[in-house]
Amino acid sequence: MATHIQWFWPDDGLWCYDELDDARWSTRHVEVRAHDGTFRAAASLTEVLEARNSGDPRAVQVYEHRYGVVPEAPFPMSTAGSEPSIERISAERFEWLWQQARRRLPPEQAEGGRRRQPR
Repeated sequence: MATHIQWFWPDDGLWCYDELDDARWSTRHVEVRAHDGTFRAAASLTEVLEARNSGDPRAVQVYEHRYGVVPEAPFPMSTAGSEPSIERISAERFEWLWQQARRRLPPEQAEGGRRRQPR
């Protein structure tokens, strides 16, 4: 069963939301700029793997430019006493954010999500 979390990335002022599998790998990742609510990423691990396996050497680069990057390591079980703190959110909240991000990301993502992972 999936777990849904939120965490704040202070270096870039981003709220990040992830859907985690049982091993705590992110399967879907959303980024929102805190100061203006602009969606910056809505990336899916399944879609990244499909792009990688497509045979087109540029497919992952094109995907990540459009949708951003899914975190590339499992999330820790606990972030007590460290930054950023991870909080659970409902599946409904995550799904709403995912749908909003997918609708609102521009066709040519100017900033493109960068790799982020809680420390």
